Amino acid sequence: MDRVFQLAAERPVVVFSKSTCCMCHTINTLFFDFGVNPTVYELDHIPGGREIEQALAREIEHALARHGAANDFPVVFIGGNLVGGANEIMTLHLNGSLSGMLKRAGALWL
Repeated sequence: MDRVFQLAAERPVVVFSKSTCCMCHTINTLFFDFGVNPTVYELDHIPGGREIEQALAREIEHALARHGAANDFPVVFIGGNLVGGANEIMTLHLNGSLSGMLKRAGALWL
């Protein structure tokens, strides 16, 4: 999990994704529509992706399950902090707080 947090801390928005996941595509498109260029790691296409996927699954189970979050992909980090998956990102977008998070992380300058 150290590698995951290291990768997540390198950029304002980091998405751990799978190329075959429609919700991953949807969340990445949302960020692009905001004008944000997330760093996307397609776990089914990178070396060590399976190990990262397993580490993320364990972390999600522990950190997000307490809040009723789903244990699925994408897994999004904003400003180095684990935010969650598609449900959490869409909730933040719909309640108007996603843009503020993106600005504070330095991913959005509007």
